[in-house]
Amino acid sequence: MTAYNISSNLYSKIRPILRATRDARYMVARSYHEKVIDHYENPRNVGSFDKSDQNVGTGLVGAPACGDVMKLQILVDENGKITDAKFKTFGCGSAIASSSLATEWIKGKTVNEANTIKNQDIAKE
Repeated sequence: MTAYNISSNLYSKIRPILRATRDARYMVARSYHEKVIDHYENPRNVGSFDKSDQNVGTGLVGAPACGDVMKLQILVDENGKITDAKFKTFGCGSAIASSSLATEWIKGKTVNEANTIKNQDIAKE
């Protein structure tokens, strides 16, 4: 058997798994708002800065109950304005999407203004 030739017996055994996977992807896509899907499929500001840079602030947060971990870094100018933000998130689609959205929202704000953003604001969006 070549890599491209699957016997009908084997295919009949894996077909339900393939169908279930396709159906699960469809159900997940239907249950999330299009903005969440967009930020998950096209995350903005993924990456990291040099943590030894004095103008870089780094935060790490995790949710042990669901296994999500997020590292958020901000680049702050001499006036306290966030000039850039980067994130790395390991977790579910909504965690990745909310991290992406948060980096977009905080860029251009002062650190004090960014501190006023609440998790409910992200969830509402």
